[in-house]
Amino acid sequence: MKKKLIVSAVCLALLALNSCNRKEMPFYNSTAFAIYPDRVEQGEFRATALSPEHITSDYVSPATGIDPDIQFKFSINGRDNELPFGVNHQANIYPEGDDPVMIAVIFGEKADAGSHKDASQMLPPNTRVRFRVDFSKVVKAFEDNGFYDDLHGNRIFASDFKGFYIAGDTYPLNWDFENIAGNPQLKMEDPDGDGIYENELVFNVYDPSAHTSSEWRLANDIARYPQFESASLLLNALYNMSLDEMVMLMEEDGTFRTGKEWAGVWTRDVSYATLLSLAWLAPERCMESLRRKVSDNRIIQDTGTGGAWPVSSDRVMWALAAWEIYKYTGDKGWLAEAFETIINSLEADSKTVSDPATGLKRGESSFLDWRKQTYPLWMEPADIYASLNLGTNAAYFQSLKVTGLMARELDREDHWSAMAEQLRDSINAHLWQEEKGFYGQYLYGRYHRSLSPRAEALGEALTVLFDIADDERKQKVLQNTPVTPFGITCIFPQIPGIPPYHNNGIWPFVQAFWTIANAAEKKVDAVESGLASVIRPAALFLTNKENFMAETGDFAGTEINSDRQLWSVAAMLAMHHRILLGISFDSDRMKFDPVIPKSYSGSYSLKNLNYRGGTYDITVTGWGDGISLFRIDGTVTTDHSIPSTMTGSHTVEIVMNGQVKEEHYRAVENYTAPETPLLSIDGNMLSWITVSSATEYRLYRNGKQELVPAVSPVEIPLSEEPAEYQVLAVDSNGVESFLSNPVTMLPEDGPFIIEAEDFNIHGENGAAGFSGSGYVRFSLENKRELNVNINAVAGRYAVRMRYANGTGPVNTDNNCGIRSLYVNGAFAGPLVFPQRGLDEWSDWGLTNVEWITLKSRENHLTIRYDDFNRNMDGEINEFLLDYISLEKYPGK
Repeated sequence: MKKKLIVSAVCLALLALNSCNRKEMPFYNSTAFAIYPDRVEQGEFRATALSPEHITSDYVSPATGIDPDIQFKFSINGRDNELPFGVNHQANIYPEGDDPVMIAVIFGEKADAGSHKDASQMLPPNTRVRFRVDFSKVVKAFEDNGFYDDLHGNRIFASDFKGFYIAGDTYPLNWDFENIAGNPQLKMEDPDGDGIYENELVFNVYDPSAHTSSEWRLANDIARYPQFESASLLLNALYNMSLDEMVMLMEEDGTFRTGKEWAGVWTRDVSYATLLSLAWLAPERCMESLRRKVSDNRIIQDTGTGGAWPVSSDRVMWALAAWEIYKYTGDKGWLAEAFETIINSLEADSKTVSDPATGLKRGESSFLDWRKQTYPLWMEPADIYASLNLGTNAAYFQSLKVTGLMARELDREDHWSAMAEQLRDSINAHLWQEEKGFYGQYLYGRYHRSLSPRAEALGEALTVLFDIADDERKQKVLQNTPVTPFGITCIFPQIPGIPPYHNNGIWPFVQAFWTIANAAEKKVDAVESGLASVIRPAALFLTNKENFMAETGDFAGTEINSDRQLWSVAAMLAMHHRILLGISFDSDRMKFDPVIPKSYSGSYSLKNLNYRGGTYDITVTGWGDGISLFRIDGTVTTDHSIPSTMTGSHTVEIVMNGQVKEEHYRAVENYTAPETPLLSIDGNMLSWITVSSATEYRLYRNGKQELVPAVSPVEIPLSEEPAEYQVLAVDSNGVESFLSNPVTMLPEDGPFIIEAEDFNIHGENGAAGFSGSGYVRFSLENKRELNVNINAVAGRYAVRMRYANGTGPVNTDNNCGIRSLYVNGAFAGPLVFPQRGLDEWSDWGLTNVEWITLKSRENHLTIRYDDFNRNMDGEINEFLLDYISLEKYPGK
């Protein structure tokens, strides 16, 4: 008996030890951070779940310590137009006494003020710095000439001068040039009119965006939502925290707010969030939120460059969200309502964003809608409209696909599935990079387009999830797309000189899609890493932040950030629902396909999940990449799904197979590409500014690399045909910069210029800077047609138009000008005139290139307003047209 007691005691001790050891075994462990069942550890910081309703964290952002070395530059009218792109003033602002630190700069001349000071000490709190800028050369140019030409060749007229500002890398400065005019603290002033502008700022003041709470406690009633339970206090608490934040984002009008700092409903945000998980948790609220993003029975493109649609065109994500709601609810009334909105939107898009040369869709990167963050700085809004982006095309493909499915559900003829297949073929033909094993970021350029080889995380994930990639390419995408220590960055490699946000940033909702894509293909190692990349920031920061820095994993230091961002909340909930429970929906069933890394082995349950007429308690046990046993109400079945017709209360028990494939993802350190060269042409000589990290340069002619060595300056041959040149820099690791700004060598006769005011509409001349005798104003008040008769040699022509649009800033609003071009009575393509600056009617630019065919001798061109030219504003669709440029391109 004594021996039995001893053995029993030993067994109990071993069980206790095993339980203790299991508690200490991490879900994930790397050199950067570790995830345990009850906590997250990163360096000296720890976040601990004390219960399913309580988490504490001692995390402190490193951004609370301020380096006295700062970078800054000055801005006319909120543009990056003082020094070359990526070149900044530098100064050490550590004070030497009680007086303000004085920084004196001559506009346009790079300064290194105070560089002799010791930079090893952190900046004292409330350091005052007075900036003095000699702006007299610009003032004199305004007085003498009526304008100032900046270093980029842009002419700024005195009548368009709105203000002079300071930008920089240290709070209260920021690099958000396009929003800087809205921050009066950053405006330079010249009260005595002597051309010397000044501003005193205080550095190292309390910055609320660099601090988080020390604990989270459940604040709202979440009992009506499905309840997640596991042996992990951390997973339980993060699920509850996300439901808590979801409730906080519910507005009284029945919609979802976009984030703590972002009021209202935003099309892409609510669409991605609905798709990830919210359709299952709050379908009626998701419906109402989507309805708020409809106008004139078309989807609203509410954010983006140049006055939004069609420069930004990812509004079609709305269709995916609408379909996800239907798959969960089976609501045919909602389906019919959404279907009409979607087909109206697709019809307008078909005339406006379809690229005839490639079959792809034009427009800005999906969600990456801050142009400097993911595009080279030389690209104007018109260039971005003409670009062909991976993520946007992936979203568009899936919107066509689900529209076809909707049509069939509604017993309508399906015109869209075939279009989806054609777009799939175009994506694979034009955006795939066999040598890299993943898709390129976008096609970009002007007369000739090239593929940016950067990886774009969201687009790569969507090609896998939407079956754009075939099985072989799916494997390559998931194996070759780079992933950094804190997660997958929006783009890779990073762009130099651009502060973190989309560039050099990680977004939890993007990480969620990447993790779900890996789960779909049973890449368990990547799933383990992906779960950790969503869990870590939420636990340490005690909220589902909008984004965080790729280099440090910190939430402070990105351009803009928000607590409880809607799609980040949805991302965390998706990790529980879609990964650990493996839940997804078809139009007629709920499906199960969990993926549980071995380190997560355990039991996970979701109770009180309502689906159609049934209520389900679901339990998943074990680990592995597949299901070995599936029971419904105790009955074993090989069909791992629940039909939509099932009613009543039921239990679902899933046992995992206890096996995974040994496959690894491409883990890399973060990396920044070389600067983009600035190219210029003088006669037949090309030259560019040296890029510091470059070991070689590659010259491109008409979108193709020249085989000759590229050393500045380069003599290029004279040609009777137009030739477009670009150059890129390559560093010692073979990493490329963006292609430079295009420069064109034209034949002596040059382009054929047609002055708009010389035809049937009377011209105006109130805005400065026009050519000829004036320009023609287009607006909705008078929907006049411009009719142009020209004689031409038969052939293919590039069309560009010089215009001004001062109805709004470059980065927001919805007043993009749109018209249709007809050639000899036939529709030839859209004409898009993006915003160029609020009330800056003398800021002239060129549209993107459109290609038309002219016959021999007389041709008739018409510019007119069609119904599908309606922009997102609906009332303001205005621009000034200076001239039309036609350039014949033999061989095109």
